Amino acid sequence: MDFLILYLGQVLKINVIISVLVVLIAALLLYNAYFHPLAKIPGPLSARLSGIPSWYHAFRGDRHLWLWKLFLEYGDRIRVEPNTVVFRDPDAYRDIYSTKANVQRSTFYTAWQVNKKDANTLTTIDVAEHAYKRKLLNASFTEKSVRAASEFIIRHIDRWNELLVGDNTDWSPPVDLSESVERLLFDISGDLFFGKSFETKEPGQNPSKAIPQSIEQYMLFYYHVCRSPLLDFVLWLKPRGLDALSQVIAPPGIRHFETFVYNSVSERLRLQQELGEKPDSQQRLDMFHFLCEAKNPDTGLPAHDESSLRAEAKLLLAAGTGTSATTITGAMFYLSLPSEMHRLARLVDEIRIKFASAEEIVPGPKLASCIYLRACIDEGMRLSPSGASEIPRLVRNGGITIQGEYYAAGTIVGMSGFTNGRNEKVYGDYGAFRPERWIVDEAEGVTQDDVDRARSNHHPFASGPGDCVGRNLAMIEVQEAIARTLWRFDMRRVPGSVLGGGSSKLGWGEQDPNHFRLIDHYTTGHHGPMLQFRERQI
Repeated sequence: MDFLILYLGQVLKINVIISVLVVLIAALLLYNAYFHPLAKIPGPLSARLSGIPSWYHAFRGDRHLWLWKLFLEYGDRIRVEPNTVVFRDPDAYRDIYSTKANVQRSTFYTAWQVNKKDANTLTTIDVAEHAYKRKLLNASFTEKSVRAASEFIIRHIDRWNELLVGDNTDWSPPVDLSESVERLLFDISGDLFFGKSFETKEPGQNPSKAIPQSIEQYMLFYYHVCRSPLLDFVLWLKPRGLDALSQVIAPPGIRHFETFVYNSVSERLRLQQELGEKPDSQQRLDMFHFLCEAKNPDTGLPAHDESSLRAEAKLLLAAGTGTSATTITGAMFYLSLPSEMHRLARLVDEIRIKFASAEEIVPGPKLASCIYLRACIDEGMRLSPSGASEIPRLVRNGGITIQGEYYAAGTIVGMSGFTNGRNEKVYGDYGAFRPERWIVDEAEGVTQDDVDRARSNHHPFASGPGDCVGRNLAMIEVQEAIARTLWRFDMRRVPGSVLGGGSSKLGWGEQDPNHFRLIDHYTTGHHGPMLQFRERQI
């Protein structure tokens, strides 16, 4: 009898606990739906109740498409999580991301840190601390350092061009451009930030060829964590054992990437110490050199200690490889479409007429005057941005006014590069690859107002306090890779290949074979297109 009473008592306790949890969850859902400060903002009921739909689409890699569909259904302001509002308007962008905006990076960024020592410029959310770190990083990305870096970049692009055609006198073997460009950019980043090329673009076996895939695993793993509806709980657990556990349970590729970065930085630091006080003519003037030599402008002391060098190097490697690769591949995907051959021909003519040789194509006024090249790059970035979903910002104490409406402290706000580029109010035929929209030509019906409107909504490198510190470096990579390649070679799609585009077998927003398919994992993943190259015929 005593056992039965004890058993029933335990059952009663469990039932009470379950009942309390059910009531609390129901109360939370009711609050989110009807009493939350954002209750009147449109969005799907499931997303207004819970962050699970947002996380689900992040896990699938199609969150950018989900946002686009919601904008088409609900208008230019949507509630995508109980406490998150995403916008799609040029004025909203200025309100959220300007230097004076009363916002900071959300805790989304904190979750990217493996541990406390892993804090870098991207993951630091405190406004003052981020400004300090950014000032130190800016000291490394000077005109001198970027000019020195361009020599490394050009050397790798020239070698990549040699490998594209090899000894073939006709069309080359098929090239998966996403994979090929990713390896090119990884080698460039290795040379700039770790003091050596890892030669992943070269033929043959090479253990470093697995690192770009490890970087993608790293981005996927942490992106899913950062988008989790349990993010606050995850952040609470991190210093209480989760950080240590993550090192054990993380996929092998992530541990491989972490070890790779640690060892690479250690080797480059040893080289820096060996070079010591030698003159510039004997130094290795890569970006890591300038990171080491950068001084705190306030104190005159070295800007970075060893732990911050490791953290920043990991950021720069991941960002430097993925973002430029998406830009180059996206532009080449559209230019290689059979329907865009006339635009490819126009771009080739501009490059080959402007420059007498590929070696003449160097950063400077002449390259900057290639307006159609820049227009093709801008159009490629509009349709295939390197960051597809929104850049989240947390409203600080005092609130913020966005497009005339007030949002209280604690609200998460943001805008998505992918959906911005598909705003029909700004671009009209937003689905068309039309570089001419970026060039004033009233004979073609493109006015200065049209171009200004397009640019007001175009932020491929972000803006404000969170803009991309390496934007000038990235543009050199993109312009040099496209211009030198098209000066030297003719280019075509592999006949019959559709890799990289949409398919009727895929879901909403991914069925058009003439649109470059992106996978959202903070940066963007992609495959294809399959291209062939041959020595230019004229």
